[in-house]
Amino acid sequence: MKIGIDLGGSHIAIGIVDHKGKILEKTEKRITTAEKNNIKSVIEEYIIEKVQGFINQYKISEIGMAIPGTVKEGVVLKSVNLGLRNYEIVKKLQEKIKLPIKIRNDAKCAAIAENVYGSLKTYDRSIFLTLGTGIGGAVIINNQLLNTGDLPGCEFGHLVIEKNGRVCKCGKKGCWEKYASMKAFKDNLREILNVDEKTSGKELLDIVRKNDKNNPNYMQINKLIEQYIEYLSIGISNLVNIFEPEAIGIGGSFVFYEEIFLEKLKKRIVEENLLFNKREKIVIQTAILNNDGGIIGATL
Repeated sequence: MKIGIDLGGSHIAIGIVDHKGKILEKTEKRITTAEKNNIKSVIEEYIIEKVQGFINQYKISEIGMAIPGTVKEGVVLKSVNLGLRNYEIVKKLQEKIKLPIKIRNDAKCAAIAENVYGSLKTYDRSIFLTLGTGIGGAVIINNQLLNTGDLPGCEFGHLVIEKNGRVCKCGKKGCWEKYASMKAFKDNLREILNVDEKTSGKELLDIVRKNDKNNPNYMQINKLIEQYIEYLSIGISNLVNIFEPEAIGIGGSFVFYEEIFLEKLKKRIVEENLLFNKREKIVIQTAILNNDGGIIGATL
């Protein structure tokens, strides 16, 4: 058995994964805005407590961690959405946990899992995106992650799509994730509804699903959806024009909005003259493993 840990921009999920990639047990925690002021302690205390509990129940051989941002040799060099730099997370955890621990970028972990077990397993060349707090990405060529050398690369969320646009946490302006992450969509929706972050993603999804002409915010919500699709399609079409993948997989909380976004997204990319090499259709699929891809892929 292995333990997979998915450390996201707004959550920590920990699971027991067997040799077939099946999660036997899972626990997770949402990271609040207040907790981000003491993020290292929050991460370490939660992981150590839950991992030690799992070790007492299961025979664990190693631990894998999926982490947003740039990681190298057990160190988080930079994670802008968590506010981490040069964080020796493996060293800190191994002071309490006496097991091998490996770390990898979270989008790469999810991409590997979807390529082995999920939505991309029938394709040799694919792109995988995680749409959540930010936008992570990975490219699969001949069933292998694109090798970008010492650093993980494929930071698609930091493609600039608006010159002098919104300021990103990375320091640049106009980054794609400031417009097309699920956080961007939800933040804009909360603003329309005049609610704060205590209104959960599930509650927001229910509001969007039930949106009709009787809703006083009907027009604004529809306009927001169309605007979001426009921003998302710009970035994806750029990636298709560069890599010409057979398929695109999308994970993160986007999967819960599939019925609202997916067909609109495909139609816009194909019909709005966004592709250099024209296609009659484009294969875009949501992650079969949902938000568990990071946990599973961290163990592979």
